[in-house]
Amino acid sequence: MRAWIYAVFLLSGFAALLYQIVWQRALYAIYGINIESVTMVVTAFMLGLGVGSVAGGIVSKDPKRPALLLFSLVELGIGAFGLVSLQVFHAIGEITLGMTAFATFVVTFLLVLLPTLLMGSTLPLLVSYLVRTQKNVGKSVGSLYFVNTLGSAFASAAAVLFVMKSAGLQGTVRAAACLNLTVSFLAYVAHRRTGAAS
Repeated sequence: MRAWIYAVFLLSGFAALLYQIVWQRALYAIYGINIESVTMVVTAFMLGLGVGSVAGGIVSKDPKRPALLLFSLVELGIGAFGLVSLQVFHAIGEITLGMTAFATFVVTFLLVLLPTLLMGSTLPLLVSYLVRTQKNVGKSVGSLYFVNTLGSAFASAAAVLFVMKSAGLQGTVRAAACLNLTVSFLAYVAHRRTGAAS
């Protein structure tokens, strides 16, 4: 089960990095590449991951809450948003054309913040699950952070070398969403199996 958790979280990290690349390019195409748009995208990603991590930690503190089921639902939410994300970005881009720069910043910031909150919550949820089975916080955090970062590194190389070239923005984001939906399904199956075993 532990090796399975690592593999699933590697795929989750792979998908998350693909989203970041695609969403950055899509938003830059809408708003232009300038210091304001770059700052907004990076800030929203980092803040969302941080706040999501805190929220996921709070939720996962209760041992009665099913960590794997919550992780499955979070991945499902990320994948669902990912499937429609580019259409949503373009629609918001048209809506914000007549807005002030500050209003545009706030709307787009909140839009990117939503999925990154979900992404940030995945690590504490899986850490909670592993800690309950391994009773080792340091090893659980370190190993999960490692495999998730490894997945992101693989995604960076894959995106540059062939994914973006062959699939484009829409194809890449669909591939990432499919990974999320697959991870969600596998996590749900594991949740049902652990529940049946207990």
